[in-house]
Amino acid sequence: MELKVGFALCGSFCTFHRALEQMERLTEEGMSVTPILSVCAATTDTRFGLARDWQERFTAATGNRPLLTLTDVEPIGPKGYFDVLVVAPCTGSTLGRLANGISDTPVTLAVKSQLRRGRPVVIAVSTNDALGFSMRNIALLKNSKHLYFVPMSQDDAANKPNSLVADFTKLSAAIHAAQVGVQLQPLFE
Repeated sequence: MELKVGFALCGSFCTFHRALEQMERLTEEGMSVTPILSVCAATTDTRFGLARDWQERFTAATGNRPLLTLTDVEPIGPKGYFDVLVVAPCTGSTLGRLANGISDTPVTLAVKSQLRRGRPVVIAVSTNDALGFSMRNIALLKNSKHLYFVPMSQDDAANKPNSLVADFTKLSAAIHAAQVGVQLQPLFE
């Protein structure tokens, strides 16, 4: 049976290339992958690329057009769209919203909708304040049912001492572990 994966992206634009590689990898592994974009990810042009170009790349990699609005993602839970929902990259802002039950973006509402049915959500952190203000949100989410993290590490300890980024190459393993209710270890590398 084909694994159905929702793949939500937030505005950590410097990791979009890693996310795209993993979308391609998951698709090659036989998973059905549907992109979901935060408003920021869907509309912001940056030095890492134009928003419309990223949307085209995500569509080409998965064969599915991205879900972009609250009305697009609301049925995820009630209709059982996905076996697993991935948030990669997950920014500090999104961590804060999730930890506080705020579902005002396509990504956070997708998570809420997925959790409504008790299905797993896999979070790949990418934020410059993970070891600062966002750590309490990571800790709250770590202790929540059906939420799992991709192992993470400091990406530049000398210049960004509070920054953590998930090891995107471990996303597939984290998905498979989450399906059986296991947190992939070690969490911090």
